[in-house]
Amino acid sequence: MPRSRLRSPARRVAQVLLVTLGCLLAAPAVSAAQTPTVLATRIDGTITPVVADHLEEGLRTAERERHVAFLVEMDTPGGLLQSTREIVKDILASDVPVIVHVTPSGARAASAGAYITLSAHVAAMAPGTHIGAGTPVTGQGEEASEKVVNDAVAFAVSLAEQRGRSTGFARNMVRDGTAVSDREALRIKAVDLVAPSRDALLAELDGRRVMVGPQGAEHEVVLRTAGAQVVEHELGFLGELRQLLASPELAYLFLSIGTLAVIYELASPGMGFAGVIGVILLVLGFIALSVLPFNVGGLLLLVLAAALFVAEVLTPGIGVFAAGGTVSLLFAGVLLFRGELGVDPAVLWPTALVVGGGSLLAGRLAWRARRALTATGDQALVGSKVVVRRTEGDTGQVLLDGAWWTVRGRDSAVTEGQHVRVVDHEGLELIVERAEPSEGRGTEQEDGP
Repeated sequence: MPRSRLRSPARRVAQVLLVTLGCLLAAPAVSAAQTPTVLATRIDGTITPVVADHLEEGLRTAERERHVAFLVEMDTPGGLLQSTREIVKDILASDVPVIVHVTPSGARAASAGAYITLSAHVAAMAPGTHIGAGTPVTGQGEEASEKVVNDAVAFAVSLAEQRGRSTGFARNMVRDGTAVSDREALRIKAVDLVAPSRDALLAELDGRRVMVGPQGAEHEVVLRTAGAQVVEHELGFLGELRQLLASPELAYLFLSIGTLAVIYELASPGMGFAGVIGVILLVLGFIALSVLPFNVGGLLLLVLAAALFVAEVLTPGIGVFAAGGTVSLLFAGVLLFRGELGVDPAVLWPTALVVGGGSLLAGRLAWRARRALTATGDQALVGSKVVVRRTEGDTGQVLLDGAWWTVRGRDSAVTEGQHVRVVDHEGLELIVERAEPSEGRGTEQEDGP
């Protein structure tokens, strides 16, 4: 039989084995590629620049890792209008469908949260939630000017028009502060659906068609979310810390109290506890400033206030520097933050007065410390009254300030049990004179064990 015929069956078997092996190796990759994934994040609390950065990062991650959607589960009382605008811009330009779900029951999408919900490709709510109350307010909680309100109305209505949602609700929630429940929001078409849970939401959205992409380059996407694997996109420890510090009141308190603690350390140096606490508070305050939009002028006023307080400690007088620092600290709190942000007067005034008064007190403490006479070493023992415990020749032994000292009488030899008062010292010996038990500034000390 020809050799080529013998090789043919073996070659075919080898080919079959190779094909089978290739299929087995490729099967997990194909299976993984066919399983849709949804990137999900949770937003609780105020909308701040930290939240805006987090959502922007989530959108980039969803696009880069090719997730079928970006799910934002939300419960917020509102937040900064500027941060809200940045979030909305990112959502409107996203090539990945953004799903906003107001959840769990009892949650709300108020103020800034309502704008974000209106801008989403899919807006959903859980039973027992509400949405609305989007009237802009100032940092002190007062209603913004008519000009700002009109601008916000146009912003909300344009979002509703672009997503095909109720423009009447969008207008009323800003101008009149209207808020509605989940069922009412669904009835007036302010949102797209009501879903009690994440799984129910993803199952109901499967097959829905949405338009994604920036205006002028929109394209249709069919959601494939049934049975999708959910990948969590968390804020992380540092993000949580920055979100916690994203408060004008906290930033102002940390910077002010931190400055006062450092001033006290300068006034009365000791173990360094006040200085360490002060530096920690200052660092936290500057972290908060890195999160919040601030004015350089307000920061300069804050530095001027600190310089005036330090001057009060170094050159205490009638309190001129402390008064100037207090005024500067007040203006710093008023001018430190931009836009609708501001320090609550209930925090601003007491903090400035406490720090100003504290610097005045620190100045007085430093002045008294510098005027006080210092006594160190053996000189500090002069005037102390002790009892001679034992004698040896012309000298005796006394227990003073926890140590045994050799004493010698100035005019005569000392005797055991004699009450004496220290009047001088020569080398390691104390010079004493006779004293009555009631005389002297010291106290008798008992022998140690």
